[in-house]
Amino acid sequence: MEKGFHAYEVALGLMVGLRPLHDALRLHDRDLADQLRRAGSSVVLNLGEGAGRRGRDRMQFYRIAQGSARELRAALDVARAWGEIPPAPEVEGLLDRLLAMLWRLTHPGP
Repeated sequence: MEKGFHAYEVALGLMVGLRPLHDALRLHDRDLADQLRRAGSSVVLNLGEGAGRRGRDRMQFYRIAQGSARELRAALDVARAWGEIPPAPEVEGLLDRLLAMLWRLTHPGP
């Protein structure tokens, strides 16, 4: 991936932060841990693929990445609600930042 695509870099940083949460969650709920991992991976993979596309095709990959980021948020919410993972303010902050970046990518100005 070419340097300078900040959303991609933030998504990779988020994956690093998710690793300990994924490992903790896996001890309690293997299915939810796998879903969290797939959603996080999907964000990075779709950003990477979208960066190499043009026009509407690019936008579709960014929209999929955005949906996967929202799924990731929901998986973290569910895991916390069940008491399976602790609060993770740094990870949540990165996810909020990424969601804002994805919003801008999928809603370009005039």
